[in-house]
Amino acid sequence: MKPENLEIINKSFDVQAADFESRSLNFSKEDYLKYTLESVEYKNTDTFLEVAAGTCICARSFAPMVKNVVCIDATPAMLQVGKDEADKKHLDNMIFIKGYAEELPFLENSFDIVFSRLAFHHFTNVDKAFSEMVRVLRPGGKLVLIDMEATQEELRATEDEIERLRDMSHIRNLSKEEIDNLFMENGLTIEKSEVKEIEQHLTRWLALTKTPEDIQKDITKRMQEDLQGGVKTGFSPYYKNGEICFKHRWLLTLGYKSNKK
Repeated sequence: MKPENLEIINKSFDVQAADFESRSLNFSKEDYLKYTLESVEYKNTDTFLEVAAGTCICARSFAPMVKNVVCIDATPAMLQVGKDEADKKHLDNMIFIKGYAEELPFLENSFDIVFSRLAFHHFTNVDKAFSEMVRVLRPGGKLVLIDMEATQEELRATEDEIERLRDMSHIRNLSKEEIDNLFMENGLTIEKSEVKEIEQHLTRWLALTKTPEDIQKDITKRMQEDLQGGVKTGFSPYYKNGEICFKHRWLLTLGYKSNKK
């Protein structure tokens, strides 16, 4: 089952792949990676799957601590960056697969940890992608979902509109309630649900996606108007050292699959 927006996703991330891990753009958020590792208990016998893995930043962080790691993503250019970086560090327990979250090419009950970070806001069918992650998770295993939490309800449509202007593959940020419901409706027990605010610099944020200049100007104007008390964007922007910044709320939710048949 290919994503409905596969062509758009590939077009967007083909452009982003080369700079996706650039320190100057500061996307990898090393402090958050450390927090992620600390939040997910793992064993050296675990098999780990990262869904919609992109350049497999998280999977590469877990690779030295677990038995095997599989990365799956729809965009080969992103996976190639991840594989090249893994090869540089001799992470020989990693496998890279082109595929779709909505139709994972694995048997059920195959992985001890199933993980996805900053991907669900790109999915047109979040229910299918999530149920596939649950299907391949072993009983007693952990499912970890990290994504941007939607802003307050009255500004959600505006926030998503601006996100789509910046990156046409964006679909919709989910609320905490919606994410919690995904876990509960699929029979998972939520053990952890934590939000971290991640500072974004507007110019770097727009540079990562190579957003066209006219759209960059439009988004910047809307942020400036928000700062001046005008129409709200849902981003709650602020100035820092003369630069427009805002904070994404990254929500980490960890749940367990029941051992019961």
